[in-house]
Amino acid sequence: MAILSLLYSMVYQFGNNFAYLVLAALGLAVIFGMMGVINLAHGEFIMCGAYVTIICGKAGLPLPIAMLLGVVAAAIAGVLIERLVIRHLYDRLFDSVVATWAISLITQQSMLLIAGPSLEGLSTPFGSFSIGIYSFSVYRALLPLIAIGVLALLYWLFFRTNYGVCARATIQNARMASCLGLQTNRVYTLTFALGAGLAGLAGALYAPTMTVVPTMGNGFIVQAFVAVVVGGANVLVGTLPAAAILGFIQTGLTSWYGQLIGQIGLLLTAIIVIRLLPQGVGSLFSKGR
Repeated sequence: MAILSLLYSMVYQFGNNFAYLVLAALGLAVIFGMMGVINLAHGEFIMCGAYVTIICGKAGLPLPIAMLLGVVAAAIAGVLIERLVIRHLYDRLFDSVVATWAISLITQQSMLLIAGPSLEGLSTPFGSFSIGIYSFSVYRALLPLIAIGVLALLYWLFFRTNYGVCARATIQNARMASCLGLQTNRVYTLTFALGAGLAGLAGALYAPTMTVVPTMGNGFIVQAFVAVVVGGANVLVGTLPAAAILGFIQTGLTSWYGQLIGQIGLLLTAIIVIRLLPQGVGSLFSKGR
């Protein structure tokens, strides 16, 4: 029984790391892969989803409704930022980096003034279960399944809907798509809103598991960038194997040597992948597509 509980503990930690990497990276990967924008305000969309979820949850709304409102709030914030700032900076990579970094700093300081240094989170739903001497959260055990489900929904969205056809056409050749009558500006707005909403979903899902602070996005964004670099720009193909590889490495190193070595292992993995596979591990799975 002791061996079984230890093995499941390793699987549980892997699933937790895998879900964290997938959910943190999806919004960033969608915006970068489809629009070529490096969004340094990604963490603030995550923070937005978490804050709105907690505020709505404390107001008495059911947790799923509170999470949905957190996602919607982040998506609306994405629409506003895309129309007011990002739209004027397409094909200007470094300018968009500086602009989104400025948005990040302004948002963090504004939330610090408005909401204070921290906001107490919600209680984690569904309770816990035990295997041997170890106790596990049911909610955290479900997060890997939720992450895979979100990836499946994204696949359906991009390959089974009219928006997906328009989005892929815009990615391949925005000028030709525009000449054929496609409103590429609207596609870009919807795509940025989708990426922001996915970031808000990450914040909403993790809101019951942590104390929310204005700088909480910083903890997500490092993992998100590492996952995007390792996976490559193709969010549908690269994110899943990248998160699996990074989750395995982080789980092993953290279990044996501690959390700091686990984080260093992620960064070293990203460096090695950039050197050997500049297009990310997703390029291994998309060559024939």
